[in-house]
Amino acid sequence: MEIIRIILQIIEYVLYIYLGLAAVYIFIFGVASIFSHKPKAASTTTNRKFAVLIPGYKEDSVIVDVALDALNQDYPKEKYDVVVIADSFAPATLEELRKLPIKLVEVSFEKSTKSKALNKAMATIGDGYDVALILDADNMMAPDFITKINQAFNRGFIAVQGHRAAKNLNTSLAILDAISEEVNNSIFRKGHRVLGLSSALIGSGMAFDYAFFKEIMSNVKAIGGFDKELELKMLRDKIKIEYVNDALVLDEKVQKSDVFANQRRRWLSAQFIYFRRFVGSGLYHLFFKGNIDFFDKVIQMVQPPRVILLGVVSILTGLYALLLLPVFENLEALFVFSFHDWKFIFALTFIAFIASIPGKFYNIETLKAIITLPKAFLVMATSMLKLKGANKKFIHTQHGTNEK
Repeated sequence: MEIIRIILQIIEYVLYIYLGLAAVYIFIFGVASIFSHKPKAASTTTNRKFAVLIPGYKEDSVIVDVALDALNQDYPKEKYDVVVIADSFAPATLEELRKLPIKLVEVSFEKSTKSKALNKAMATIGDGYDVALILDADNMMAPDFITKINQAFNRGFIAVQGHRAAKNLNTSLAILDAISEEVNNSIFRKGHRVLGLSSALIGSGMAFDYAFFKEIMSNVKAIGGFDKELELKMLRDKIKIEYVNDALVLDEKVQKSDVFANQRRRWLSAQFIYFRRFVGSGLYHLFFKGNIDFFDKVIQMVQPPRVILLGVVSILTGLYALLLLPVFENLEALFVFSFHDWKFIFALTFIAFIASIPGKFYNIETLKAIITLPKAFLVMATSMLKLKGANKKFIHTQHGTNEK
């Protein structure tokens, strides 16, 4: 019995420390996101030449509309090219794309990955560009997106992340996915920039100095989560990543639980793989080179998903609250921590979420979506149990399927 008690208390310590540190982390950056990030003044007024790279795998349902939309920027037309990288598209789709004033790069791989597609496209289109701007095949830029990204380059940055927001809010799951995206924008992008650290990358709506991106991508072999490998390498070399909160690119939010599960499974697998790969160098660079940005990014890789953090902390706080009932008073002595300890972590987590969620989501539709939050929690929890092999094969996220 004593051995069981010791084991339970060790589990208690591990959960309390891990979840407590995660709660403190998102609290600090969530609250910081309330404040404005004041960028430095531009040093030039150059209009750079952009290659808008749109890799797509079997994205026949959305790619033509996305390509058409990408042509409608208020940036000088001669200063950007839309480049669609077509992997496994139908012949009819390819024919439609050939009619547009874009560059079409057809690719085919035994094992498709986004990094392979981007490398092939840049090898095909050549070096006549200043900036590589990466979109997903479902992304639609605000008309001033390139202009605002270019302004960030004029301020001296060579890596810039735009504000990816929801294109659709047509289902409860899409609303929850949209809120999750905005929470991450607040914590890992805006909040970080307010406190002087680099923004996290998302995988799309991001731009890089073209020559730099082409060189660094030639050594990126990731099957999933290539943006994670990219930013870890950049921050290790002390390259700051800017975030432009008012440069909007709309992204389709998932509407089916199976798609949601596959997407999160791929992301989580990539995170833990990169944590194991970089944790040693992260500690070295922190203590011997003072590289806080790089160490912070490594720590991000082992952070629990926000919905998992909120769900587990809520459940544990509720369970410890039961120990306050007279019927369980004899059990309280078996535990190291109490309800009062856990309610502190719950409060930090709750405040972080409140600070991070934009005001536009405080409405009746969000309230309805919250009712389905337990389902999203279960989907995420199940995904975490199926991470093995998720980063060894390409997992395609289907777009263009509208549901009510």
